[in-house]
Amino acid sequence: MMDTTAHAAELLREHRESIDRLDAILVYTLAERFKHTQEVGRLKAQNDLPPSDPAREAAQIARLQELARAANLDPEFAKKFLTFIISEVIRHHEKLQK
Repeated sequence: MMDTTAHAAELLREHRESIDRLDAILVYTLAERFKHTQEVGRLKAQNDLPPSDPAREAAQIARLQELARAANLDPEFAKKFLTFIISEVIRHHEKLQK
């Protein structure tokens, strides 16, 4: 029978492997998201549309907060996370406008 320290070390290793996989998924998912937002930015620049859409952004934040609640994730954290992503997207869109 495994002693408790060895058992804890094994559980820790398993959790860290899962975290590493999930971090990779997050990075690739964000990269895919930014590919789409870059296309949106190009379309906005080509059609002389503003780089930000406050109504869409507010709706997305509300939507993600609801998803967070359903997933048992702090909705305030989800809001901060999406707000950060949106600010990066707008920054990219502003660059494309120049």
